Amino acid sequence: MVQKITEGIEVSVRTLYRVRHSKPEACYYLFSYFIQIKNTTFEPVQLLRRHWIILDADGEQSEVEGPGVIGEQPVIMPGDTFSYESACCFKYPLGKMQGKYLFENINNRMSFFVDIPDFVMEAPQLMN
Repeated sequence: MVQKITEGIEVSVRTLYRVRHSKPEACYYLFSYFIQIKNTTFEPVQLLRRHWIILDADGEQSEVEGPGVIGEQPVIMPGDTFSYESACCFKYPLGKMQGKYLFENINNRMSFFVDIPDFVMEAPQLMN
C-alpha cells in the first residue's frame, strides 16, 4: 500500500492483479485498485473531480479526467473516510498510475488539489 497526505487529505492505494479476468495471450492485464481517502482536517470537504495519468510499460500514456469518482462526488466530514474500488487494464503486465483530485472546502468554498500517490501495478509473473 502507498499513501500520501496533501492539504490534510490522506490518500491510500492498494492494488490487486485480477488473474481470472486477465488474458496475457491477448495482451490484456486487468488490475483493481482500492482507494481510501481520509479527511484529517477540521473542515468538511467534497471531492469534485479526478485526473489520472496512466502509463503502460511500453511508455504509452493516457489520461482520464472527469467529475468525482465512481459516479459520486462524496462529502467527507472531518475524521471520516471514503473508500472505493476501480480497475484499469494494460497491454503489458506492468503499469503505473498517478493523478490528483480536486476538492472543495464546504465551509469556505475554497478549492484545492490533492495528490494521489503514484502506484505501480505488476502481475505476479514479473516478480519471479
